[in-house]
Amino acid sequence: MNLEDKLVDLLIKKNYHISFAESLTGGLCAATIVNVSNASKVLNESVVTYSNEAKMKYLNVKKETIDKYDVVSEEVAYEMALGLMELTNSSICVSLTGVAGPTGGSDLIPVGTVCFGFNILGNIFTKKMNFGAIGRNNVRQKSVEYVLNTLLEILK
Repeated sequence: MNLEDKLVDLLIKKNYHISFAESLTGGLCAATIVNVSNASKVLNESVVTYSNEAKMKYLNVKKETIDKYDVVSEEVAYEMALGLMELTNSSICVSLTGVAGPTGGSDLIPVGTVCFGFNILGNIFTKKMNFGAIGRNNVRQKSVEYVLNTLLEILK
């Protein structure tokens, strides 16, 4: 059984609904859950907030937070996860913001850096990972795998 099947089964057992706020993954988290036939029992709604403006408009991310910490930061991922729960009222809300590459990185935030926000029943934690300059779609795929593995670990 693959990761998404395991997660959907676990969410069904717990009667949880999930939503995603995706930037660099562009909907790949939600699409991965939709690979599973019972996805409609757990996937509430998700948003792709690729631009800073979309993060502010739909998720109430503060411009000041982006200006102070950068859009690829745990602080922005936190606000995205908080805003997503306010928007969707899902049990679990996951946000992702990062630099998939091959361009867009910097010394402070190199290509492959991804910040995650996990809002589980109102309890929020963040994580920053760097998957390296392994190629745009590999960074996106590794980000989805990280989300699925993290949720399976936390919820089991």
